[in-house]
Amino acid sequence: MRTLLRPTAFVDSPFGHDGKVARLAGGLNWFAAVELLTVSDGKRVGAEIVSVEQLEAHLDDGFAAVWNNLTAARAPLQLGQRTVRLDQPQVMGIVNATPDSFSDGGQFADAEAAAVAGSLMSEAGAAIIDVGGESTRPGAKPVWEGDEIERVEPIVRRLAAGGAAVSVDTRKADVMTAALAAGAHMINDVSALTFDQRSAETVAAAGVPVVLMHHQGKPDEMQDNPRYGDVVVEVYDWLAQRVEAAEAAGIARSSILVDVGFGFGKTVAHNLALMNNLALFHGLGCPLVLGASRKRTIGALSNEAPADERLGGSLALALKAAEQGAQVIRVHDVPETVQALKVWRGLRDQALTPRV
Repeated sequence: MRTLLRPTAFVDSPFGHDGKVARLAGGLNWFAAVELLTVSDGKRVGAEIVSVEQLEAHLDDGFAAVWNNLTAARAPLQLGQRTVRLDQPQVMGIVNATPDSFSDGGQFADAEAAAVAGSLMSEAGAAIIDVGGESTRPGAKPVWEGDEIERVEPIVRRLAAGGAAVSVDTRKADVMTAALAAGAHMINDVSALTFDQRSAETVAAAGVPVVLMHHQGKPDEMQDNPRYGDVVVEVYDWLAQRVEAAEAAGIARSSILVDVGFGFGKTVAHNLALMNNLALFHGLGCPLVLGASRKRTIGALSNEAPADERLGGSLALALKAAEQGAQVIRVHDVPETVQALKVWRGLRDQALTPRV
């Protein structure tokens, strides 16, 4: 038996609540209670809500390390000349240089058009631009690394030269190496460094931040019949193992971000369970990335709306993630998401302004 801690009972501000609330991961969210989830054989078998005040009086009962993970501030990302603060939600814009991505495949005629799109995302407020050259949508087939490099390298080079903070979305060490040489500052690996045995050492040698994403199965089969005993516990434990493996490979924990893998080997019910429990994953002690933009779950909940008609649902999930302290929100619709988060930030700033 063991216990996981999920922050809950979020409050608008800490004023007047000394000793009764805690700050989530050094961000803009404060919580007054924690749900203690009892886990046995990989499943949640019990739950109890205790106040922050009660919990802080009993941290010696084995909760101190996880409590520190939940409340400690996350270090900013240094991406080239840009410093991306993680004390507030940041937007990562998606540029897919692929013919078959589920939402925007084939959208860009060439590298120049893709780079222009990425630059416009930066101008609209995206802190990071994530460039991908291989679709990992359900049913997608692998792409030869040479083709993937040919797709992403010129886009990365143009964006980096223009001053953008660039991430490359890839599972392959050679693509990582080429993209980093072209000016990329970050790796986003949907396989969490499991697809290519050389990828972990590549990231460690480069000293760049990396996103480790949970997945179940290969892209061409992951949605055939995904199964979990308890999706929340299993994803949490799997990511904890991948963080440990990355550290063992020489990657600094401060350079590791985690992503629950919304839609990657998961049903609609699995995805919604992970979203409802997203705050739990701060217990891993790493910044959280959420990539739910235009995903099929939105369509499933809205009369099978096609991918290009899922903006409203994408914004709803982005705000749900922000309310649970997610630090990086990966999206297709940058201007709209930035605006939504600015309004959310305005509400938080007002709540956190001392009363006079």
